[in-house]
Amino acid sequence: MALRASVTQRINTRQYERGLRRYLGRMSDDVKHAVDRTRLDVQNEARRRAAVDTGRLRSSVVSRAENSGRSVGYAVGTNVSYAADVEYGTEPHDIFPKDKQALYWPGAAHPVAVVHHPGTAAQPFMRPAIEMTEIFFRANLSQIRGGR
Repeated sequence: MALRASVTQRINTRQYERGLRRYLGRMSDDVKHAVDRTRLDVQNEARRRAAVDTGRLRSSVVSRAENSGRSVGYAVGTNVSYAADVEYGTEPHDIFPKDKQALYWPGAAHPVAVVHHPGTAAQPFMRPAIEMTEIFFRANLSQIRGGR
């Protein structure tokens, strides 16, 4: 069958590829920025939810970016030794003296050889903050779309 009409079009694929690389590079930076904002949102949420006695636990919550090649992510945590006990609670347990023969604290009627601790209820602060990751990330992504 013979063509009665035809149109010839040439597409400069190099120019298209350069434009696409620029766009994807910019999008990649935008996504990295959204992940970084999400990291700070999760960190701040964990701090907000942390139980406060002295403020040490709350102020110890930190985060860091973890970027490797095409993958971006983050870690949020704390170096306070009792953080897991606060997050998950503790079972009833006995406390014994480490260096002395008895335990004593201000307000105690007398020194004691053992304290029967009733345990503590969990006061989750990390897990609820981490569970909000998707909400924070979607919000941060929507700000990218809204700005274009």
